Amino acid sequence: MLHHVVLFSAKKPEDAETIFQGLKILEGIPHSEKLVVTKNIKRDQISAEIDVVVFGLFKDEAQLADYKAHPLYQESIDRVRPLRDTRAVADFYIEE
Repeated sequence: MLHHVVLFSAKKPEDAETIFQGLKILEGIPHSEKLVVTKNIKRDQISAEIDVVVFGLFKDEAQLADYKAHPLYQESIDRVRPLRDTRAVADFYIEE
């Protein structure tokens, strides 16, 4: 299973909720096994600047590509990109 993790931080703290809402629309894309958009609970002092986490499970890279090709994906980018500071991505396989 391909795990897709994306971490976001806002340029301005007051934009964190708008970023969250802009990313939340990704949950409407049908091309994943599981997709969750959630707020970071900020319990780790070193990574407290991360505001929102996107976590997805995909069968393979083709399914992830289908997810990224969906129109809601571009809509989310258009809403979030101007407001975000950090965007860090990790994609990795875990055999189950």
